[in-house]
Amino acid sequence: MRPAEELRFLILAAQREGNRMLARALHPLGITPSQAEVIRLLQERQPLTLSGLGDLLVCESGNSPSRLVDRLVSIGLVRREVATHDRRHVELSLTEDGVRVARQVSEVEEDLYRTVDAVAGEYDLTQVAGFLRAFVADLPAGQALARRTSGDGR
Repeated sequence: MRPAEELRFLILAAQREGNRMLARALHPLGITPSQAEVIRLLQERQPLTLSGLGDLLVCESGNSPSRLVDRLVSIGLVRREVATHDRRHVELSLTEDGVRVARQVSEVEEDLYRTVDAVAGEYDLTQVAGFLRAFVADLPAGQALARRTSGDGR
């Protein structure tokens, strides 16, 4: 197997296993990793419009997050409200229960990050992240992540 091929499968395996770990940890909260991403983005940047949220999502790059938001609204974690400044826009924010779940999601994420830190040991994660950032820079998910880390995307 050539190095580029192995790297491709290592990235895929790491993503799948990391997502499985996250899904198991989120299961008691009754939400999926994609729903957790929406909740955490709203926690950090609310209120957001549906399109503003979509611009920041890595889990659903290029797609409308309507399905995710509909589910979170139906279980009482997100509210939709007409924007006061423009009645054509709907703003999304967390409900009281959503704020509580967002804190729990943050704790789950911290546990996952501690696991990654422990496995990383003496590896230089800055170099690894730099490579991966360059790899996805011109792709939709990479662009969404860049908007999140630059502070854009309100």
